[in-house]
Amino acid sequence: MTATERRIASGDLYLHSVADGNPRNPALVLVHGYPDNHRVWDRLVPLLAREFFVIRYDVRGAGLSDKPRRTRDYRLPLLSQDLAAVVDAWVPGQPFHLAAHDWGSIQSWESVTSAPLNRRLLSYTSVSGPCLDHVGYWLRSQIGSLQTGGTAKVLRQLASSWYVFLFQLPILPEALWTAGLDRLWPGHLKRHEGVEDAGFSPLQKADGRYGVKLYRANMLPRTLKPSARYSQCPVQVVIPRHDRYVGPQLAETMVRWTGKLTRTELDAPHWAPLTAPEAMAGAIGQFARQHPEVPAAA
Repeated sequence: MTATERRIASGDLYLHSVADGNPRNPALVLVHGYPDNHRVWDRLVPLLAREFFVIRYDVRGAGLSDKPRRTRDYRLPLLSQDLAAVVDAWVPGQPFHLAAHDWGSIQSWESVTSAPLNRRLLSYTSVSGPCLDHVGYWLRSQIGSLQTGGTAKVLRQLASSWYVFLFQLPILPEALWTAGLDRLWPGHLKRHEGVEDAGFSPLQKADGRYGVKLYRANMLPRTLKPSARYSQCPVQVVIPRHDRYVGPQLAETMVRWTGKLTRTELDAPHWAPLTAPEAMAGAIGQFARQHPEVPAAA
């Protein structure tokens, strides 16, 4: 199986993309998170490309894609524009399945819940990445629920998301990556995430430095002033049971925004694409097979 690479224009920048499999098969787009690039999906692609046309790309600021310097250039509508550019280049006008992990999942909710891409989506599998607007409503509904345990859930999630507050600081997160965090990153994945063969990547420093702008550009505006966002395609939420960063409580009220919701648990940590590729590929593939047609507009 030979991968095909393509540079794709999105506005005034270019994105690096890769496709595997038969173009006549149903299209499946995979979107990576932070601080990764499209290579985080390497172990799933051989499994999925047997029956899907698998498309991956480096999001802006990551991998071999262009890296805007301004924080405002990482806002969610622009990230959704990037996804549209990728699918329009590889499968113009065609429906497609979507699966995403971590920040890839967070940003993909923008496309899942708004035109024009929501009209072409066959299914969406979200792994460890809730919609920020949904999180904003969840925080409002739970923070004052002391007797029912809502307050404790919020505090538990905030403690798990300590890095979000760190990334709001200027200069410091970038300085940590510049000072050598990229060299330490494989050790973190080995010790805390069970990625036994984690290795150094020369792209890791830039992936970490520029990716923090995703948090600065979007976290506070969306969670403090959320908008009602509804999906019309079938949605599956994959929950790694040992996720140190995204708790299952964030999916408790998601059915409000999705209608029927499929929840799938994996015996895996946060970086499930690296530690449980067979299970993840199985969940994504099975859900996609169950939804071969675009649903009627809600």
